[in-house]
Amino acid sequence: MSELAGRVALVAGATRGAGRALAVELGRAGAFVHVTGRSSRAHGPSDMDRPETIEETLGLVEAAGGRGVALRVDHQEPDEVRALVERIRVEHGRLDILVNDIFGGDRYAQWDRPLWAHDLEGGLRMLRMGIETHIVTSVLALPLMLETGPGLLVEMTDGTREVNARVRAGVGFYYDFVKAGVDRFVTNLAVELAEQGVTPVGVTPGWLRSERMLENFGVTEATWTEACEQVPGFAVSESPTYVARGVAALAADPAHARFAGQVLTARQLAETYDLTDTDGSRPDCWGLIEAHGWDDQPPEVVARYR
Repeated sequence: MSELAGRVALVAGATRGAGRALAVELGRAGAFVHVTGRSSRAHGPSDMDRPETIEETLGLVEAAGGRGVALRVDHQEPDEVRALVERIRVEHGRLDILVNDIFGGDRYAQWDRPLWAHDLEGGLRMLRMGIETHIVTSVLALPLMLETGPGLLVEMTDGTREVNARVRAGVGFYYDFVKAGVDRFVTNLAVELAEQGVTPVGVTPGWLRSERMLENFGVTEATWTEACEQVPGFAVSESPTYVARGVAALAADPAHARFAGQVLTARQLAETYDLTDTDGSRPDCWGLIEAHGWDDQPPEVVARYR
């Protein structure tokens, strides 16, 4: 595949999960990918204390036939991001695709606690990791994108615009605030970037089979269907590759500006670009939730959304 040959991409937060898959699929499609994150072999793990590293992600990019570089960057630190963007400018002279998939705030979430009972330090850390990092990276990377456009800025989030317009019960004030904030970020940038040549788009996967999610269910990507025996709704989950294939296709679409300001689901991208998940299915987690709510559903209902 060479749809993105000659393009330069930055996947901020590419250590694991959707970010890792996004780096792989953009590389597979021909883009040179800058893989960034805080967990590396040289510097050790981030405060998420996970085993995945940016070097492993780069290895997967290269195994898929792509090219790139793994760089340890804390996207909350402007000086580190500024140095990253300057390196991209010097070495490539352009930046065509920016994916903000930085978070890592899950460890600070305290479910079912009201604002005044939630740990304040952890909550503020979550806001900084989920919103401040996206702002810092966009502020410092957009000038280069605007110089060399047209470009695509993808904000990864959790939930459709309809879902994030409502208070999501049980997740806690800070998590809800972060995801609603990312949605608003896309809306604002669509106004500010109108006619500027860079398209801001929000993208949400559904029930993502991340490394941690698979561990929580005691399964692997090869055996994930075993978890459906205990939780039938898990049948509508999706691999990280599903949303990543959609984003790679979106980046290659010369008419992607028509999606400016929207929040697209992995299923919407799959339908738009005639893609599937790795098993040939097209999960529609958010369609299931919109029609049947958040409660687990029996297999016969879930099957209609896969």
